[in-house]
Amino acid sequence: MEERNRNNDIALFVRESRKKVNLTQVELADITGVGLRFLRELEQGKPNLMTDKINQVLLFFGHTLTIKPISDETRRSMGS
Repeated sequence: MEERNRNNDIALFVRESRKKVNLTQVELADITGVGLRFLRELEQGKPNLMTDKINQVLLFFGHTLTIKPISDETRRSMGS
């Protein structure tokens, strides 16, 4: 079974942002045009979700996925 991380940055951001605007998962899924199952999996930190769908949700909150360089220290800790 794949490991989920409810505390990854995207999962936390979406869950906390949704709660700040007082929306249920059902409401946010409807507004953003993604399925309820997808939104639940996103908030649960499921790996391997489709980036276009993640962006549909993030755009609602005025954000998008971006490429960001990592530090040399992080790179070393990843074994690269």
